[in-house]
Amino acid sequence: MGIKESIINPKTDDFALRIVKLYKFLTKEKKEFVLSNQLLRSGTSIGANVTEAEYAISRADFRAKMSIALKEAAETEYWLTLLYKSEYLTKKEYDSIYSDLSPIIKILISIVKSTSPKE
Repeated sequence: MGIKESIINPKTDDFALRIVKLYKFLTKEKKEFVLSNQLLRSGTSIGANVTEAEYAISRADFRAKMSIALKEAAETEYWLTLLYKSEYLTKKEYDSIYSDLSPIIKILISIVKSTSPKE
């Protein structure tokens, strides 16, 4: 559907892999299972919804999937912040993964805004 979409796919794929690795670290090393499970679900769902959007049957369907991806990214941001504030993640670990999430959120906002119906 455009250049922004082709930029977002590799970013969400790479981010999902980082989330899977972080989940493994949190469960094995930190013995944290509840928050990390929530993070795994929302963090991998971003890319899943972006991929679904590639096969949208309409512009509205595309926008809906990208909107869901944006909501999942916001939820992921919440879980990461909670993991940091509860001291399961160090500042360095949090900053590192957040530096990958932040541009994804910005791109998704741009995509959702640019595909919104004009009022």
